[in-house]
Amino acid sequence: MNKISVLQVGNEDLSLKLHIPDYVEWNCINDLNEATERSYDVCVLNRCVNEKEARILLKKIRAYTLFLLDDVQVDQWTTWICTSRRARVLDIRTLQEFIDKDIQLFYSYTYGEKYDPHSLSISQNFKGSVFWNGFNGVELEGDYGDDYYQVAYWRGNIPVFQGQTINFWLEYEKDDSVSIQLKIEQFQSGSLSSLQNRWIFTEEDLSSTVYVTNNNMDGPVFVSLLAKGKGKLKIVGLHDRHSRKSYGEFLPGGVRMVSSKREEVFMYFDPGDMKPPLNVYFSGYKTQEGFEGFNMMRKMGAPFLLVAESRLEGGAFYLGDDEYEKFITTGIQDCLNQLGFDRSQLILSGLSMGTFGALYNGCKLQPHAIIIGKPLASLGDIAVNERISRPGGFPTSLDVLVKNCGDMSQKSIDSLNHHFWDLFDQTDWSQTKFIVSYMLEDDYDMTAYNRLISHIDDVGVEIIGKGIHGRHNDDTYSIVAWFKNQYDGILKSDFKRGDLDEE
Repeated sequence: MNKISVLQVGNEDLSLKLHIPDYVEWNCINDLNEATERSYDVCVLNRCVNEKEARILLKKIRAYTLFLLDDVQVDQWTTWICTSRRARVLDIRTLQEFIDKDIQLFYSYTYGEKYDPHSLSISQNFKGSVFWNGFNGVELEGDYGDDYYQVAYWRGNIPVFQGQTINFWLEYEKDDSVSIQLKIEQFQSGSLSSLQNRWIFTEEDLSSTVYVTNNNMDGPVFVSLLAKGKGKLKIVGLHDRHSRKSYGEFLPGGVRMVSSKREEVFMYFDPGDMKPPLNVYFSGYKTQEGFEGFNMMRKMGAPFLLVAESRLEGGAFYLGDDEYEKFITTGIQDCLNQLGFDRSQLILSGLSMGTFGALYNGCKLQPHAIIIGKPLASLGDIAVNERISRPGGFPTSLDVLVKNCGDMSQKSIDSLNHHFWDLFDQTDWSQTKFIVSYMLEDDYDMTAYNRLISHIDDVGVEIIGKGIHGRHNDDTYSIVAWFKNQYDGILKSDFKRGDLDEE
């Protein structure tokens, strides 16, 4: 089991009256200058802190990992750090219960993935039609029988260690005349015959995330889909994630929103020092699920919001129906409201796929600034470039086209391009700065930077651009370095903030 590092602030060592498991590393420190670790997984506060101590804690502990004992008479700076770190109040008995049952969920890493659609096999017993539609899913139609039987299974088993909890989320669509179940079986390591756990989840169970907890030996799990009835069944994707149960998605405090079409978007809000601006960062394309940019944004010290999604392979550019897209804009607005900020105190940012999230939602939110690296805007053109300019380089672009427009025709390509540019052209950009670094020979979206400039016709809009030689993925290091420097500059010049925290 992973070691959990706990910082207890106080002059009485609570570990002497609590039972601390072997996997918990308890550090009772009264003088916070002695807190030498870069960060801690959990912090327990059983005394008040002054301003200097509160600012040390701001750097040392993540939001949603602070626990305040209920007998502490809080003062100004204790209230400030508890608000910033989203503290929970516990008494000593509840603290012991938390240590016994839940502290293991505060591990320092994050992990999630989508089962490779290529590892999905359709049962040989199924005699109906099968249509594979890229990473958009596989569509089945036919008679599945009167009783549940295996219709599909995933060939790639995943390990589940003793004491570990794994979340599963199945994306699917189906006719009402079809019923399904998800079956998960766990074997002992090194054996294909020693079954030690079996879980079967009904459709009602699958309306939310389901999870399995392994109380037995380490061993891999095998997942299959059972069906009965007659009609259409579309299997979109199966996700597995290391669980924090009720404490958050990916990170403690991470929020998951899911649409009526079973499409997910994730947000993580850290109030930081609660001074403007709110920095929003959209994750780029990545096959390992979770939030991107956590350490980079946290070092800035300001409030930040991470936005991520895991549809298709590595993300679907934050595009969806009205319900889905509203999750994002209302989520950002809600964080502004919590901080008491307005949109002139908002920065949207991202790299590569994240640039589309920043630009597209910028059209709706009109922030103070949009800071982006390797911009992608004309999604239809990105799909076209897959055939000649970038064969095999980014096939997800074809899935994005089909997902949003139904096919890969020229009409759909134009429609997907116009979906963004028409919205962009209707937006009042007079109060927004654009800070853009781009690749001069970009093989994903060759025209993005020049089109952005030509489409911004509001007088007096500030645009700062930097071109770097190479194709889309040739010099990410230079793009990111410039991105960080520009972020630092705008925080200093426009919001009078000091140097980035290099802790």
